[in-house]
Amino acid sequence: MGTIPKGFRPSTLASLLEEGNKFHLNSFMQPVLSESNLAFKDLHWDLDNDGVSMSVRPSQVRVSLLFTLWNCRMIPVPGSGLQVLSRHVRFCLFDFKKVLSNIHTIRATWQSKSPKTWTFSPRVTGILPSLLDGDCFIRSNSQFPNIGILFELGITYVRNLTGHQGELSCGWAFLSLFDVNGIAVPNRTYEVAIHGGTPYEKDIEVDPTFSRRASLLGQLVMARKQPKLLVKLMSPASNLRNTLNLLPETLVGPKCYIHLLGFYRQLLADVLLKDRINLQNADLISNPVLATFSDLLEQPDIVDGLRSMWFERERLLKRSEKRDKEFMKQEFVNVYYNSAYPLLYSVTLPDNKWANDHVEISRWKYIAEFLQKTREKGSSLYSLLSPENIHQAFDISETTYDLLGTRRKMTIND
Repeated sequence: MGTIPKGFRPSTLASLLEEGNKFHLNSFMQPVLSESNLAFKDLHWDLDNDGVSMSVRPSQVRVSLLFTLWNCRMIPVPGSGLQVLSRHVRFCLFDFKKVLSNIHTIRATWQSKSPKTWTFSPRVTGILPSLLDGDCFIRSNSQFPNIGILFELGITYVRNLTGHQGELSCGWAFLSLFDVNGIAVPNRTYEVAIHGGTPYEKDIEVDPTFSRRASLLGQLVMARKQPKLLVKLMSPASNLRNTLNLLPETLVGPKCYIHLLGFYRQLLADVLLKDRINLQNADLISNPVLATFSDLLEQPDIVDGLRSMWFERERLLKRSEKRDKEFMKQEFVNVYYNSAYPLLYSVTLPDNKWANDHVEISRWKYIAEFLQKTREKGSSLYSLLSPENIHQAFDISETTYDLLGTRRKMTIND
């Protein structure tokens, strides 16, 4: 039957994600109220360089980086009694005491001839699903000296005998972002050792079979057999940095989301800071995009559909149009209404289930067909009115943004 390697543990980050939405991306995207609860701590309105128009005030932070997760090598294979449904890496900002950011998951790919090697960002036809994308961003204004990126390798499995499904950690790696003197580490490729146990345990090996405690000669021989994670740190280009500065101070996620998240924050500022007559008014706000964007971030394949439609639309725009911020925001809203919004409330679209290949393929097929019909007809109205597509009964929450129900309270971590 085979045994589970001694360094494997129940997944720490997966358990945090299951406790609620505290460590989900949609939670960290919401504005944070100040101590007085009368203003926002991280969302401000400011004059543009022309001294006339106004936009979101950029937020400069201590850490604003990109990274590419290349691969994980020499990862032990679990016992034959487990069927592996998914191999993945979850990451977040961490200081060895607590998780400091949201948690993002990257699905790994592997080949049967090399089961101990996990790779990311495979070559695909068309748009790369964000779940498989190893290019990510991190933002933090934390002053903790030992802040870094925690990578937890995990598998979703089902036991062959009982059918029980669960998640195991296959080890973890930590990349410190500052040296002992508080100086940022250089941007380059790092080969990071993978440890066993949980991030709160010390000196646990993933697989004691290849012990680091062997003799000096043995260590040299075994060095290549130690689990490693390969990751490259980079600084964002100036235009991408400008968009990143529109986002909350603490956030991690896929690089391909940055522009979409930037539009959301701009729309959020318009509604909460510019258009409200009384900033202390907490009534429901009629805005379908803001009302549904949090739900959208819980369904990466629909986000990918939105990305695809926006990419196609953006390619057709003139340079002068791309420089017009108000025009771009309105175009984004139009694309959102014709792609993501109707898909979120489709009954025909199968419910999202993690690590279920059949469901994931069915959803991809449905989303692709829906978007293709939208392209052919010029809008989603045809699909919305078609008897072939069934949608949930209308609920007022689909169009109203509840500020008090979605905002984040300021904590000591913020």
